Amino acid sequence: MKQPLIFSVLSFLSILSVSLVHSQTTAKYPTSFTVSKDGSGNFKTIQEAINAVRDLSQVQVKIFIKNGIYHEKIVVPSYKTKVSLIGESKEGTIITNNDYTGKAFPGKDLLGRDKFMTFTSYTILVQGDDFVAENLTIENTAGRVGQAVALHIEGDRSIINNCKLLGNQDTLYTATENSRQYYKDCYIEGTTDFIFGEATCVFQNCTIKSLTNSYITAASTRPGQAFGYVFFDCKLISDSATKVFLGRPWRPNAKTVFINTEMGSHILPVGWDNWRDTANEKTVFYAEYNSKGPGANAAGRAKWSRQLSGKELQNYTLENIFREQRVWIPSL
Repeated sequence: MKQPLIFSVLSFLSILSVSLVHSQTTAKYPTSFTVSKDGSGNFKTIQEAINAVRDLSQVQVKIFIKNGIYHEKIVVPSYKTKVSLIGESKEGTIITNNDYTGKAFPGKDLLGRDKFMTFTSYTILVQGDDFVAENLTIENTAGRVGQAVALHIEGDRSIINNCKLLGNQDTLYTATENSRQYYKDCYIEGTTDFIFGEATCVFQNCTIKSLTNSYITAASTRPGQAFGYVFFDCKLISDSATKVFLGRPWRPNAKTVFINTEMGSHILPVGWDNWRDTANEKTVFYAEYNSKGPGANAAGRAKWSRQLSGKELQNYTLENIFREQRVWIPSL
């Protein structure tokens, strides 16, 4: 008489297990949130909204951010994938912080340090894949006190569209060699090496403003990477600077290419710097194609830089540049 009871219990447990699995796979998770400082949205802070995104999300989750000044230090951790931060307007939605290298913070970090470093000075740190930012200003207002990062991206397949990135030294840190990043219709300003790092990045139709005489890029492309930084149809501008280099190699093997870029008179005729090491001249790939404006000077450029041929230009497509791992074509 006991056997049917056992079978009945086992049958019940089996049905319950299937039911739980089914409920987990069909559960509905929010695909959008609204952040507003006045409390009219789902959250008052951007970080709260990011924390509410399902871990390892398989769908893009849009976080709409109302106009306002958000004093936050934001982290998008590696397990928060497919996060989109969408501002109400580029001018009116401002994410701001002011940490910088050497600034003291209360207590100590996990490594026993009690001061910020370049890599921890960010306003926004992105570690999750498939991150999108649109219609935002991201700034570090520390001033001219040394390295102070506004945006630091480590995740793969990031898209930054119609954003303003404001800072001084080290405004944009494009970290890690396995990271692919696409910047479209952005405004980026800074002083020294204000676009720097290892990632493979495309900047399309962006305005790049130098605030002082210094260097725009400091790529640290790894050996074996086919591409580093590629600028398409960008504008290089300045109000007061008169002696600006296109780039210098933070590490050997740096790769930076400007294609159809309009260059102001602040760009030096030599164009490129070897970071006080002639050995870098043998490993870097610094090149241009059809540079325009008063800062364009093919004949005067550093002899170890390149002018691309029409045939070489054909290699510079999004599909080719972002082919590592598996092909990724950014779409907005």
